[in-house]
Amino acid sequence: MKLIDGKVISGYVKDRVKEEVSALKEQGVTTGLAVIIVGEDPASKVYVNNKKKACEALGIISEEYALSENTTQEELLALIDELNKKPTINGILCQLPLPRHLDEQAVINAIDPQKDVDAFHPQNVGKIMQGDYDFVPCTPAGIMEMLKYENIEIEGKTCVVIGRSNIVGKPMGMLLLHKNGTVTICHSRTKNLKEICRGADILVAAVGRPNFVTADMVKEGAVVIDVGINRVHNKLVGDVDFEAVKDKCEAITPVPGGVGPMTIAMLMQNTLTAAKKQNNR
Repeated sequence: MKLIDGKVISGYVKDRVKEEVSALKEQGVTTGLAVIIVGEDPASKVYVNNKKKACEALGIISEEYALSENTTQEELLALIDELNKKPTINGILCQLPLPRHLDEQAVINAIDPQKDVDAFHPQNVGKIMQGDYDFVPCTPAGIMEMLKYENIEIEGKTCVVIGRSNIVGKPMGMLLLHKNGTVTICHSRTKNLKEICRGADILVAAVGRPNFVTADMVKEGAVVIDVGINRVHNKLVGDVDFEAVKDKCEAITPVPGGVGPMTIAMLMQNTLTAAKKQNNR
């Protein structure tokens, strides 16, 4: 069993980004990311802080806009409009979830697709469907980077994704399909889930339920990618019952230290891509 180490692979991605950011700087081009956070969600605050640290380490300018819980839709859209027009900002990220009174989709739609480093804008989602994209949501992008780094062949493989969210499940399925995997996307209404998962050469669990994937759902020699981060009795666990499953796998990602570090690394990659495109580099 090979442990796929997200810390090592994300370090490799960040080194690559840092070099390119530095090369752009020498040509007079700065790389900048704006992060908007609304309200006091503690998990969101941790994410934003990690993004800020990553930016600093790689030479990316980071601007944080912390808005109060009762910010209006108009105020938030006005800020996005301002950032869309700001030449020193290449990427805009609005931390989700937003407080209930705000329209999440309207906020996503307001971000300039060329600055949409989360790749949630309908225009970028459509481009992912077509296979002609600039940005991919950070978590699926990170998983593809991990598979590539580990030389795990996707072409012709049976790939099963558990979870159909717009952030992970759906784009993950499309990316595997573009690499000629044969893809099944499962969800809470799927019948015969165990049987379907047992047929997977590559199994991606993004269901948000601790230890959901058990040993009897995994084929001998499968590659298992665990996207879940769940807190159980003050301990972080994934969607995969790691101890029960690991010995059946050819390769598996741990939680923590697997997919998690990749997400921020790919956000940095997307911000760099945005800067290059906007400056015709």
